[in-house]
Amino acid sequence: MEARQIIAALRDGRGLPADAARWFAAGLASGEVTDAQAGAFAMAVLIRGLSDGERVGWTLAMRDSGQVLGWNLPGPVIDKHSTGGIGDCTSLLLAPALAACGAYVPMISGRGLGHTGGTLDKLESIPGYRTDQPVDQLRQILSGVGCAIVGASADIAPADRRLYGVRDVTGTVESVDLITASILSKKLAAGLEALVLDVKCGSGAFMKTLPEARALARALVDTANGAGCATAALVTDMSQPLAAAAGNALEVVEVMETLTGQAIDQPLWDLTLALGGEALVLAGLADDALAGEDMIDEALASGRAAETFGRMVAAQGGPHDFVERFPDRLPAAAVVVDVCADEAGFVAAIDGEALGHCVVRLGGGRLKGGDRINPAVGLSDLAPVGEPLARGEAFALVHAATPEEAARAVAEVKAAYRIGETAPDEPDLILERIV
Repeated sequence: MEARQIIAALRDGRGLPADAARWFAAGLASGEVTDAQAGAFAMAVLIRGLSDGERVGWTLAMRDSGQVLGWNLPGPVIDKHSTGGIGDCTSLLLAPALAACGAYVPMISGRGLGHTGGTLDKLESIPGYRTDQPVDQLRQILSGVGCAIVGASADIAPADRRLYGVRDVTGTVESVDLITASILSKKLAAGLEALVLDVKCGSGAFMKTLPEARALARALVDTANGAGCATAALVTDMSQPLAAAAGNALEVVEVMETLTGQAIDQPLWDLTLALGGEALVLAGLADDALAGEDMIDEALASGRAAETFGRMVAAQGGPHDFVERFPDRLPAAAVVVDVCADEAGFVAAIDGEALGHCVVRLGGGRLKGGDRINPAVGLSDLAPVGEPLARGEAFALVHAATPEEAARAVAEVKAAYRIGETAPDEPDLILERIV
């Protein structure tokens, strides 16, 4: 085989046979396929699309381009993936809660992408926490703690690592087929038995409309199940931030306050229960989703999830007393400024993407590859849709490195919020379930 033949077949609508998919993925990993050929392949897939079977074959070929982990553990190996949003820190609650319920969770996570935050960036705001764990150490942590949240090593789905960078510069990021294979190749390489997906929909998500989110969820679920991993998806609202904070250390504070019961963020809690209930059913640890939700609720409310999170942090290099002393262990911004309402009314709508870009410009994300993140900056105390506001009342806090950056962020947050005269209908948290 050669790359030109495979690309031409895709271009002409003759599809992607399994053997061609394996050859091309191996060529991406080895370097035999050039960047130009990778870009042409991605464009052909974007324009022509893949059949359901071809999407499964391409996903498995990407998975098999590198190391595929196997486990010998006394419980099911499961995970969760979110397509990304603002204030979405459920992974930090869900992984230890699932582990406290008898599952094993090798959560391979990513960094911030565009306007959305990344789980690894959030955890690295904890001093000493290492996300780059060797496989032997990952096995040890998983066996002893029950969960680990790490980044993908260079040996996990290297074909995806290569194609991902090419897609970003060739206008092919939007392909549902390529998105599906990119997400699932890394998850399946972790040796999962079950996977629950959180597909975001709304102003703060990549998928802005319900039909777009539904199509991606359907592709992900069908492809993962076709590849032999029991999978379900929830399409969830991202028309406003999930948590009341957006920014790395600030979201960790929100998680820790919820885990320890100091100040429970209700939407964050509710979504963790819903995702966890689905995951436990898929893993065979609960008879139905409601029973699974009750198990997750007990793990959180009893403090068992907090205790597991603390052991995970310590095992991955963080402070041994993090759960007890997290306010002292996390970095804080030099400047904290109120964002106050210019008029009385109700929060009618929020541009979540604009808030995400605001956090990035404060230094909480990357404007270009290699940028250094300031973990302390971001937004907190974000008022939700429907919140009544008096004139001059604070509806957010900006955490910034300098007064000048704070002032710019205040203006950006005000522009992202729409204040109306009447209270709007509050959006449902869970929009659809896809199985």
